Amino acid sequence: MFAILKKEFKSYFLSPIGYVVIGIFLFVFSVFFYLTVISSPTVDLGALYYYTALYGLIIIAPILTMRMFAEERKSGTEQLILTSPVSMVGVVFGKFIAAMCVIIITLLVSFMYFFIVKFFGEPNLSAVLVHMLGFILVSAAAISIGMFASSITENQIIAGIITIAFLVMTLFMQDLNSFFENLSIMNFYSYFPRGVISLKEIIGLTSFTAMFISFTIIVMQRRKLVK
Repeated sequence: MFAILKKEFKSYFLSPIGYVVIGIFLFVFSVFFYLTVISSPTVDLGALYYYTALYGLIIIAPILTMRMFAEERKSGTEQLILTSPVSMVGVVFGKFIAAMCVIIITLLVSFMYFFIVKFFGEPNLSAVLVHMLGFILVSAAAISIGMFASSITENQIIAGIITIAFLVMTLFMQDLNSFFENLSIMNFYSYFPRGVISLKEIIGLTSFTAMFISFTIIVMQRRKLVK
């Protein structure tokens, strides 16, 4: 698993992907930061992470995940994974953790905004950390969706489109009736911007992530058995 993790993580920064993800995140975050500053004398960093998750992840998650399995299948290198001694669980988790490492690095870079706000006031550090935890959990859910999409097609573009479609549904279902609201990952995330750590929301997002990771493992395991 660690060999896969290392390979995938390096590939993000040996190509423009990692830098593009960081750039998109900071752009979206900066836009909401600016809009917040001009509309209010106080800056709610929690709201910034919430809106960045709501709109930024629709772009970031497909960029990080659409090539994970689809590119290897199209180029023929998937055979190396399917015949390697590494278990499919290890392969999937290695790729997943590598993508999450990029997300965490992006969050660390965004922490500079805390010091910008601190220069003008007294932001609540513990609240900011709670917001970041929520963003990590909702990002994990988005990454797991993208991984599954990449595992079921050999076309990166199609994988990206499927991921975006899934994310739009799961991010905005909270605007529909109460039944669909309970299936929205943003509904689970909504408590974190309030500075509240809720076990229910943590379990909900973690279960959502685990479900799509399991789907990906099942798809890849079946391909391995067929090969």
